[in-house]
Amino acid sequence: MKSYGLLPLVPLAAVVMVATAHAQAVQPGASPEKLVQAVVEGVVGTIQSNPDTRAGDLGKITAVVRKQFLPYADFRRTTRLAVGSAWRSATPEQQKQLYEQFETLLVRSYAVSLAQLREQNVRFRYQPSRAGSDASDVVVQTRVISNADEMQIDYRLQRTAAGWRIYDINMMGAWLIEVYRKQFADIVARGGVDGLVNYLTTHNARQNAN
Repeated sequence: MKSYGLLPLVPLAAVVMVATAHAQAVQPGASPEKLVQAVVEGVVGTIQSNPDTRAGDLGKITAVVRKQFLPYADFRRTTRLAVGSAWRSATPEQQKQLYEQFETLLVRSYAVSLAQLREQNVRFRYQPSRAGSDASDVVVQTRVISNADEMQIDYRLQRTAAGWRIYDINMMGAWLIEVYRKQFADIVARGGVDGLVNYLTTHNARQNAN
């Protein structure tokens, strides 16, 4: 299974807000743009300020992502959408295993992407969402600028009772849910839901051993 990282993009001409990476708290009732800014820059700021994570300790970078990013993500929704129709036929135990294993995969993939920024002087640009104030689902487009390169990473969020939550990420021009939905459908067609659980479990174990 592919791991989607950040790749250089042609600079955009859009007028956007520019910010430097630094840790900041997510304010209650924050807009989608402010939530993404606080979460992303908080994670990157922590990674860059800690000697172990700055040195590239992926285990500790992953721990930062779990502590500072996961509370503002809804990876259960991500899992449900990526698994597709097979989710409805899965037992509660299978759903639990799918969610836990897929969350592990997503967190590690995101940590690997952010690890690329640990020793770089980075700035972020945020393009304000065009959705109306009553929207329940929005996309926040961001660009990461470092060493004259501009990289794309966009976030899709849904409004919940607890505030906005990230549930999909666009890396390399492809939304993760769409990419994994196609892969998962092929695996389920061959081995059923248990086959997908086993595939994810084996993949994660292999990555942890590296």
